[in-house]
Amino acid sequence: MVEHRDVRVVYRGGSRINFREPVISNDSRFLLCAAGEFVKVFSTVTEECVHELRGHTDQVTGVLLRPSNHLQVYSCSADGTIRLWDFTDGILIKTYVVGYPIFSIYASPNHNDVVFVVTCVQNDKRAEMFQLVAVRLPRCADQRVDVPDLSAVLSDVSSNPAAVAFGRAGGFLASVKGLQMEIYFFKTSKSSRFFLKEDNKKGGRNTFTCVACHPKDDCVATGHEDGKIRLWRNFNHKKEYTYSILHWHHSAVSAVRFTPEGTNLLSGGVESVLVQWRYNQESQKDFLPRLGAAITHLAVSPDGALFCTSHSDNKITIIQSCVRVSAVIQGLVKGENVRTDLMVDPRSKALVLNGKPGHLQFYSLQRDKLLFNLDVVQQEFIHQSGLEQFQVVRAALDASGSWLATVEERKRDAADLELNLKLWRFDEQTQSFELNTTVAAPHEARITAACFDQAASSRTSTLVTSSRDGRFKAWRLAAPAHTDGDGPSWSCDFVGAYHGLVPGRCCFSADGSLLAVAFREVATVWSAASWELLTTLSQPPGDIRDLCFGRMSGSKYLLGTNENKMLLCWNLLSCSLEWSTSMDVRLLLPDPLSENMAAFCFQDGSTDLFVFGPGEPRPLFSQKAVCSGSVTRAVFAPREAELESCEESSQWLNRSQLYFLTQFMDLLTFSTRAEEEKLMAANKQLVIDDAVAMTPFHLLLGKHRRPEAASGLSAERTPPPHGSPAIKELLQAPAHVLPAASFLCSAFVKSLLVSAAGSSEESRPPEEETESEKEEEESDEETRTRISRPDQESRGARGGREAGGPALTKAQLRELRRIRKLDLGWLAGLMEP
Repeated sequence: MVEHRDVRVVYRGGSRINFREPVISNDSRFLLCAAGEFVKVFSTVTEECVHELRGHTDQVTGVLLRPSNHLQVYSCSADGTIRLWDFTDGILIKTYVVGYPIFSIYASPNHNDVVFVVTCVQNDKRAEMFQLVAVRLPRCADQRVDVPDLSAVLSDVSSNPAAVAFGRAGGFLASVKGLQMEIYFFKTSKSSRFFLKEDNKKGGRNTFTCVACHPKDDCVATGHEDGKIRLWRNFNHKKEYTYSILHWHHSAVSAVRFTPEGTNLLSGGVESVLVQWRYNQESQKDFLPRLGAAITHLAVSPDGALFCTSHSDNKITIIQSCVRVSAVIQGLVKGENVRTDLMVDPRSKALVLNGKPGHLQFYSLQRDKLLFNLDVVQQEFIHQSGLEQFQVVRAALDASGSWLATVEERKRDAADLELNLKLWRFDEQTQSFELNTTVAAPHEARITAACFDQAASSRTSTLVTSSRDGRFKAWRLAAPAHTDGDGPSWSCDFVGAYHGLVPGRCCFSADGSLLAVAFREVATVWSAASWELLTTLSQPPGDIRDLCFGRMSGSKYLLGTNENKMLLCWNLLSCSLEWSTSMDVRLLLPDPLSENMAAFCFQDGSTDLFVFGPGEPRPLFSQKAVCSGSVTRAVFAPREAELESCEESSQWLNRSQLYFLTQFMDLLTFSTRAEEEKLMAANKQLVIDDAVAMTPFHLLLGKHRRPEAASGLSAERTPPPHGSPAIKELLQAPAHVLPAASFLCSAFVKSLLVSAAGSSEESRPPEEETESEKEEEESDEETRTRISRPDQESRGARGGREAGGPALTKAQLRELRRIRKLDLGWLAGLMEP
């Protein structure tokens, strides 16, 4: 098997922006958050991603503002490095190599050039043993620095970043884990431990979940699994400590945070409600309800102007200090609830899949941003464990994007299953989907598949659903029975079955004339016009998992995969098995714009990709280990403009782009060499060239300048190295990341000095007169022609007598012409009697 290196797997977006607590800049203009292997910088006003800080090679586990410079930020990662960034310009300043995976990062105002990180305890036999260490960051000119100085502070801490907090002025830190809280005092290098019972008298769970320290008072706030918040005081004396209890949350408190002035305490949990408590007046509190999903993290800007909450649906909500939502940054909603297939909306070119509970999300692949959510269930989601609610489990779009089918289900117990089939029509005026038809209980059991007839020439839209009740149903759009009806609606046109077997996958042929339905081990082919069973195709034992028709030149083939790790290809003309091969294909899908097929195969903990034509003996493209783990969903997205790839191995990506979603919920795609070259060419066009057309401003000033080519000085002056990459980088880099001016001044001044050779006055060529000076001389000539002949003769005689004297210089001639132009008429007025 030959692998082709002109096609690379690249990250396309959709990483978790709620993985760690976000950070707000000092001026509240930017929000920074960990997103996979990058740090994303968002604008708090426009919600747009301003920069992506790229450099880490593993999951970013923490983001921290640098205390000594509000324009710089630290990021730590599981790759064992700490990186310092200028986040306003997106520039990597320095990389500190720690050498161990880092799980969180903290800083204290009392410790300069020191950060605190949580790492694994080395040579520890117990699993998941973590320690808090102090890392002194050396000062040096190198961009990549090894950190030799590590000192342990606490030996048994939690890897949860919310479990460690620094106290007033950095004098102490608090760490919670399980039923224990430990307070470490830096001045005495001693710690005090406080324990709680596992359950209280009322059955509450006292386990610590998070901690926060008051910025101006010796007070520590801790959250617990039973929804309580404890405020600890007087912990300097271990035997005399006290705490008070605040209780509003009905479930675990996931985050607590004090405001910078310490006047308020913020808390959040699974209720999707932000609670703001008044410090020392805990009976007074404010609420911000219906934030959409459980709160996982809380952050406050250094100036206290903004709050932000991270949510379990991969969303960050920006809230003003007056407890009002000002912006929402929504990432790709992913997780265990991704049960629909990946689809591409033909209208908006957006990726469509189910997102937050009861919704379908339309996600822009070009902008890596959520466009909108479609509320399918149209019921308020209640965050309560054990409560069964409606979920979107199936969705399908037709070829034009005019119709959308959704299936929602709710299972209260083993025998009670509620199903709804909804058909949505796209409204051109409102530019959104509106509910057209609702079918309650379309099947008696769970629906396993739903697909539209994708033929462009089809006059009537057709939808097919298959169910575990042993039947598949065909639904067609029918005209209203009465002329005064609201419009066309959907109704059941056919019910099919095969020997009582449970149907699985179903699909239409490219021209819409055939329908294939898998019944356990048998693939059945039906006529879409008469719903007549045309043929059955047998195969080796094993239930069919995927089924799809070939396209274009491969339209005579039907391909499928089964649970016995077989890839099968049937010839529809001979109704026989064309070929089969042993492959553990987890996902099989056709390219709608070509005859190519993509098969994702799982092997040795990673996924391999094969792209092939059904009638070709060898694959067009193959690549091992495109990602770790298995691929759960994939889709071919049509390109807006066809690529002109000359590489044979990447021509399968000319018309469509393949996106796939991993089990870790990363959205990946393939990038070709032609795409990268095109992008580089576009970037080169942005470079300013001297050959571009002159602007009117340039022409206005330029006509009074001397051409350098006609000047003798241009030949003698040493040209400065404007084309040097070092000079370009020097001029484009921000001032605060440059070295001292003393290093650059001498070299820069020398580049501007005139060469000493040939710089004497005798070796210089005579200066040329400008156009304005020539015009002045011509006007002087005209004036001299008006002078009478006697005066010319007398001047000529005087000039002859003075011919032997020195000639006037250029400067003297210019001054003489200036004096001639002076208006001396006022002298005549004084001389009159």
